[in-house]
Amino acid sequence: MNWNGMPSVLTRLALVAGVTFGAGFAVSAQSVKEGPFGGLSGQWSGTGTIAVSNGSNERIRCRSSYSVTPSGEALHQELRCASDSYKFEVTSNVLADANGALSGTWTENTRQVTGAVTGRVTPGQIQTSVNGSAFSATLLVSTKGGKQAVSIHPQGTDIKSIDIEMRRS
Repeated sequence: MNWNGMPSVLTRLALVAGVTFGAGFAVSAQSVKEGPFGGLSGQWSGTGTIAVSNGSNERIRCRSSYSVTPSGEALHQELRCASDSYKFEVTSNVLADANGALSGTWTENTRQVTGAVTGRVTPGQIQTSVNGSAFSATLLVSTKGGKQAVSIHPQGTDIKSIDIEMRRS
């Protein structure tokens, strides 16, 4: 499996969980119920599949931590994922405006790759595009209660998709 260019693709996973924004605001999962990121605070973990263009699949395991500001408008996320042949750590910061438009940044810490996040957030769903110097992908995060489904579709790599199901830990 060719993982060249994957730092950015899997870095986008970071948004899966959210996106990292600002430092120093840890809020309990129960205290943030308002705003576009209300209800995401806390620890999440799960498993999924990486689908490669040659038709093969590989299992992946992920853990994510979300911190949300008291207003629920800014999200900081730390995501760690590993498969049998790949490991990555992504930190993301995202801010939502009053109309649900998202903007922010992501960093893949092990490879020191960074980029921008743009998109929209609606109740229970985050749709984003992530871009960096050599990477782009679309990301969809759907949350319902204590469950989260993340789907990532990178462009220009041998990875077709990454699909992960996470639960609040």
